[in-house]
This record gives sequence, C-alpha cells and structure tokens, in this order.
Amino acid sequence: MARTLWDSNIGKKTVMAVSGLVMLLYLIVHMLGNLKIFFGAGEFNGYAHWLRTLGEPFLHHEWALWIVRVVLVAAVVLHAVSAYQLSRRDLAARPVGYAHKRRRASYATRTMRWGGVILGLFIVWHLLDLTTLTVNENAQPGHPYENVVATFDTWYGNVVYITAMLALGLHIRHGFYSAAQTLGATASAARQRALKTTANGLALLLTLGFVSVPVAVMTGVVS
Repeated sequence: MARTLWDSNIGKKTVMAVSGLVMLLYLIVHMLGNLKIFFGAGEFNGYAHWLRTLGEPFLHHEWALWIVRVVLVAAVVLHAVSAYQLSRRDLAARPVGYAHKRRRASYATRTMRWGGVILGLFIVWHLLDLTTLTVNENAQPGHPYENVVATFDTWYGNVVYITAMLALGLHIRHGFYSAAQTLGATASAARQRALKTTANGLALLLTLGFVSVPVAVMTGVVS
C-alpha cells in the first residue's frame, strides 16, 4: 500500500507537501530564534545553549537537537527526491515542445527547480559555516553570537546568505499554495484567495526576518 502510494504522482506530491510544511514550521521557529541576536550576545548564546539542553533530564544532552536534525534531514531528502522524480516524469510525458506557447508562469513557479538547488547547496554551506565552523575563518567554538557576526562581516557570507533567503522566499510563496492544493485545502475561491495571501505573507515575513540579521551586522546595529 505504502509502496503503491509512493509510486503514484499524487503520493509523491503528498510527500512533497507534508515534508514542505514540516520544513516551513522549522523555518518559522528558526527565524524567531535568529531574531534573538538583536537582544545581545548573552541572550543569543543563552538560547543556543538552551537548544542543546532541551528535554533534559528526560533526554540526554543534545538528544532533542539531534531528533530535530534527523526529522529535518528526512524531510529534506523526501522533498528533494519527490521533486526530482516528479520533474523527470513531467519531462518524459512531454518530450516534444508544445505546439502553442502556454501562458507565462509566475517568476516563482519558473524558478522552483533552480531555487531548490540553490537552497540545497546553501544548507551544506550553512552547516559548514555555523555548525562545523569549517568555512568560518574567525569562528570561536562555543560562541554562536560571535560566529554569526564573523560570517556577516565578510562580503561573500552576505552574498551567499541573502541570495539563498531570496530564493527561499520565492520557494515558499509558490510551495505553500501548491502544498495546500495537494492536500485539498483550496476547495473554494475564497479559500484560494486566503491561502495565496497567506503564502505571500509567509514568504515576505520569513525573507525579511532572515535577511534582517546580515543587514544588521553590515550596518553596525549588531556587532
């Protein structure tokens, strides 16, 4: 049953929708945590320490954090594999170009695939930058506030991060509404309008929230 569902297009779209919503929920929480940097090093570093002790003493040190990481990795892999396989099926179904030009899709729709690739590469860079500290030349283990500032004190750190966040905004704008369609939440015109407004609002909120951190470092608001 599960295998049959996975092999179908609707099954893959459902997996994409659910995994996308899991990642969206994480992004909202992650953005709110990032904004703690505006309250100073003590608050931000304290928040980072709390993440590692979450669930204690019931859970061991960092277990909750690792559970979140495993769920996120599973969501990212399922989302990416489903998107790739659906894309291949779409191309195989129409190997010859359309005889008549179709209506031009929105910019977000046309860049979903490239946006996904950009975000996938960014995740790798982000982990190497602020988790393993591999590419962060001025990183100080155990000092997350200082490491964030060190990243955005470099031109390339800002370019990579801001580019990825703009791609993220476009991805959410289109992806949230597509997920709602797949899960059957767009039954009426009024609901469609509400979901499109929600998608635009979430995309704008998350983009501005994430981008505000590098902008704050660049302008000296955070230092």
